[in-house]
Amino acid sequence: MGSRFDITVVAQDSVEANTYIDLAVDEISRIEKLISSWDPNSQTSAINKNAGIKAVKVDSELIQLIERAKGISKLTDGAFDISYASMDKIWKFDGTMKQMPPAEEIKNSVSKVGYQNILVDKDRSTVFLKLKGMKIGFGGIGKGYAADKAKELLISKGVPAGIINASGDMNTWGKQPNGSDWKVAITNPMDKNKAFALLPIQNEAVVTSGNYEKYVNFNGKRYTHIIDPRTGYPSSGIISVTVFAPKAELADALATSVFVMGKEVGLNRINQLPNIECILIDDQGNIFTSNNIEINTK
Repeated sequence: MGSRFDITVVAQDSVEANTYIDLAVDEISRIEKLISSWDPNSQTSAINKNAGIKAVKVDSELIQLIERAKGISKLTDGAFDISYASMDKIWKFDGTMKQMPPAEEIKNSVSKVGYQNILVDKDRSTVFLKLKGMKIGFGGIGKGYAADKAKELLISKGVPAGIINASGDMNTWGKQPNGSDWKVAITNPMDKNKAFALLPIQNEAVVTSGNYEKYVNFNGKRYTHIIDPRTGYPSSGIISVTVFAPKAELADALATSVFVMGKEVGLNRINQLPNIECILIDDQGNIFTSNNIEINTK
């Protein structure tokens, strides 16, 4: 998945711990083989290769993941969309882009994006992408899903507590050996060596999306690497979003969505969802939170 996974388990000894960690690694590898669009032999690649041609039979697990992804697209008015993979890569955040792409080019870049064109037939267990050249990708949800599945597996094996850290997507259960809650540090995007808050987390996931490293400035406005799949324009105004949710898959998808929706719409949407909280930082360094979260900033 192009992501680093760090796995922590509470166990009797290192032998038992390593056995559990190996199980988690095998599960993450299994999911990667299912959802990777880089692997030409994956079911996801088969769906993409047959876009506009025919429906492809896939495992029910992949059907369910795609259905949930479409559900999040509806929830976020298309701010999250796994067909983002169809976007033309016209924005470059490596310092080589000196001017904004033409408006027509930006509009055309998202012409094949649209979750409504992902047709799922649950009875036949098939997926069909309506438009030729259309693609799906699980970049905004896949590592969260893998972390959830690894956690689920370890709990089923009797592991009392642990953390799955998928490149910053933290998924926890149980407590530390000393009986205290696991704690997560929220990075200060204005100074990445410092945390502005340390929060306890109990059997939930926390995902931070940061936008402070990949961006361009045009006409005094900062455009960041998270792009709105509906318009083709990069998000602006927010530099960090942290979402707390029962599952990493959902936290992963919502963190990206809040960037795209913006501060007011994003927080309003989070406030309507049960058991989900959010902390965001705008490009001026101001901190905003959803209604039911309290943070003691350092």
